[in-house]
Amino acid sequence: MEPGYPVEDIAPIAILMDELRSEDVQLRLNAIHSIPTIALALGPDRARDELIPFLQDSVDDEDEVLLALAEELGRNFEEYIGGSEYAHILLGPLENLSAVEETLVRDKAAESITKVAAVLSQKQIEDYYIPLVKRLSQGEWFTSRTSSAALYAAVYPKVSSTIQDDLRKGFLALGSDDTPMVRRASAKWLGPLVAHFSQQHVLSDGLPIYRRLQSDDQDSVRLLTIEGLIAIAKRITPAEVKEHLLKQIKQSVGDKSWRLASAVGAEVTREELVALYVNLLKDNEAEVRTAAATQIPGSGFSSFLEKEVILARIIPCVRDMSQDASQHVRAALAKEISGVAPLLGREATIEHLLPLFLHLLKDDFPEVRLNIISKLETVNNVIGIELLSESLLPAIVELAEDKSWRVRQAIIEYIPLLANQLGKPFFDEQLGNLCMSWLGDTVYSIRESATVNLKKLTDVFGVEWAKTSIVPKVMGMGSHTNYLFRMTTVQAITTISPSLTLDIIQSDVIGPLLELSKDPIPNIRFNVAKALEVIATSHGNTPEGRKFVAEWIVPALERQKGDTDADVRYFATRGLQKAATTSA
Repeated sequence: MEPGYPVEDIAPIAILMDELRSEDVQLRLNAIHSIPTIALALGPDRARDELIPFLQDSVDDEDEVLLALAEELGRNFEEYIGGSEYAHILLGPLENLSAVEETLVRDKAAESITKVAAVLSQKQIEDYYIPLVKRLSQGEWFTSRTSSAALYAAVYPKVSSTIQDDLRKGFLALGSDDTPMVRRASAKWLGPLVAHFSQQHVLSDGLPIYRRLQSDDQDSVRLLTIEGLIAIAKRITPAEVKEHLLKQIKQSVGDKSWRLASAVGAEVTREELVALYVNLLKDNEAEVRTAAATQIPGSGFSSFLEKEVILARIIPCVRDMSQDASQHVRAALAKEISGVAPLLGREATIEHLLPLFLHLLKDDFPEVRLNIISKLETVNNVIGIELLSESLLPAIVELAEDKSWRVRQAIIEYIPLLANQLGKPFFDEQLGNLCMSWLGDTVYSIRESATVNLKKLTDVFGVEWAKTSIVPKVMGMGSHTNYLFRMTTVQAITTISPSLTLDIIQSDVIGPLLELSKDPIPNIRFNVAKALEVIATSHGNTPEGRKFVAEWIVPALERQKGDTDADVRYFATRGLQKAATTSA
């Protein structure tokens, strides 16, 4: 671990507090993304004693900021606070995030808690993790109880048999909770938990929990019990399946509000269940249609059907669902429909599915558009990129300015695939300006993705293309009056410089970058120091590179060591250390 700042040089907690209290959501979000840097600067002791308690109290914010915090704490953050022996300290702020109102934040917090659990010792689990699970499971608000269901499976195999007994009892209580959302969560997480039960406890504890949930009066609870059914069936003998589960399986197939498992086998599916499944796709309840849509793709129900049956029985339903009144049905369909393409083949996909893709790409609901875009690679593998891009290019250009930033981000991630298949001339004509426009997006995540996109494009088309098509435009933004554009220039160079040649760095990059090292905004100056460090480590491993580092980068970083801002001094010092290593 690298040393922290000298104590007299920085008050990073005060800086972070100021940024987190800003009225600018983007500034608060940037502050959250910078907490690894802050923790590194503080050193492990102060990170534990000052930073973590501060973050534990910082749960009154926009959902986007809280989501980022939950994610950052699950990214091996224990490395910044002294290693795994202190990892349990992270459970405090994550426990608070597990009880907030927004589902996405709670889910991410629970996910991060289970990541922390992976590095905890058995003693840490029993002293800190298990009490946390109990507190959340018995919380006054349903939000905490809902989150707790996701936490049982991660540690069940690691604790003593006595604690395992308590965990099974605690999970049984969740399955009987008064709130449907809690029972839904227990239905979702029963399967992963039962997978760790002994065979004895599968029958004595897992089966009663499953039966309770499978007979729930809420459709949405019963919908989620399939994974638990499969997990139990895998752990017991065929005779025990017949004795204990056959009744539930039959009820599940016939229950209009529960959705079908493909586990019954191809022959039975073809002969008995197609009509039932079509009825589910047309069910009066939107929740039922949504669940049925998840069984459409090649890994689900349709994988047991011949192409002719899919075309005759399933595709008409899919066509109707693409115009369903429920946005959730359309979103579920959009997420899964691409999986049918490999079953139909090229010609049938072009005729029957491609028009539906184009229709769903224009849907009013952002989640529908996002789900279609994120799965286009499956369709590309079937019909080919040229036809797909020809059909989708107008939609892609339109979606590049979509109001939903997640849709714009999905488009960005799809661009390198298009570029690789279409070639430079077509790309430059149709999509080049589009890729550069994302660098000026108002959302940080889009600008960050746009810089990564430029690196991927450089890897696809080569450095000579980057020299003429990317570098001049990126460096030109460095003189913009808006500091966000200047910051984007620095971040883009940091990202793409390892893919450039030393000649391009010397002729086109280093001059404007050194000008930005004198920028009035401290954030830009210390990001320049980071960029110089990356350039030194990427290009300082040859005689020419070492000479360049000594003549250009080292003097610039030496100047920044005397900067008035502590962050700039810190990153300049670190950059000099790395530059010295490369030139040694």
